[in-house]
Amino acid sequence: MKDSEHYYAAAAMLIRKPVAVVFDAFIDPEVTTKIWFTKSSGRLEEGKTVEWTWEMYNHSVTANVTHIEINKKIEIEWGNYAEKTRVVWEFTALDEEQTFVSIVNSGFQGDTDQLIALVRDSTEGFTLVLAGLKALLEKGIQLNLVGDRFPKGLH
Repeated sequence: MKDSEHYYAAAAMLIRKPVAVVFDAFIDPEVTTKIWFTKSSGRLEEGKTVEWTWEMYNHSVTANVTHIEINKKIEIEWGNYAEKTRVVWEFTALDEEQTFVSIVNSGFQGDTDQLIALVRDSTEGFTLVLAGLKALLEKGIQLNLVGDRFPKGLH
């Protein structure tokens, strides 16, 4: 997506669980490692830097937590070297048992083809994360969506 001259990726989904449960799922690596990355150096806390690792892809990334509003918002800057972007999660409690989560990843750089690829990949990735969390929290099922996106042996 494009907002004036800035490209960004966006994903959003309703999760039928209380906002505190959904918010904590993104803060707590005990939950997040079941749906997204496989290792984390710790919980998200404002001002803290954590490292996330996707062992199946032999990839790690640093996330700097820039802002947290309990049960409302998480903001990070993540990436490696010059590839840092901003990610903002917003949590809206629709009632006591339903939470709408939106994720926006912005700050991409590159030529038009690179920007389109980055926005596409980020949108796809965060959509898989949200769908995986929805399945885990609502049904207790681990779908392994992120891990199965690029299976070994497929070029």
